[in-house]
Amino acid sequence: MTDGPTLVLSGDFDVRSTWRVRQALYDHLEGHDEDVVVDLTDVDSVDVTALKVLAVATREASRAGHHLTLRGCGPAVRRLLHLSHLIRVVEVERVARSA
Repeated sequence: MTDGPTLVLSGDFDVRSTWRVRQALYDHLEGHDEDVVVDLTDVDSVDVTALKVLAVATREASRAGHHLTLRGCGPAVRRLLHLSHLIRVVEVERVARSA
């Protein structure tokens, strides 16, 4: 689901869903000139393969002059980002914005 420059993900984000998310993410990046946010607030579980998709998209966005930020990363997602060292590649929003 999209909300302007924000791509909202929900459910399980793992190896089984990476193709769909990757396609949606690249379509979303192509369709917006402003910075893009990937909202993970409603993601139930995530694996390293899924996080790698976000890392690659972050690099591609940067090369195209865009900025990609992850929002709503829970403790499990943050821990996996640190353990996989992908935290060095992606940008995680530090403070959640109120609606």
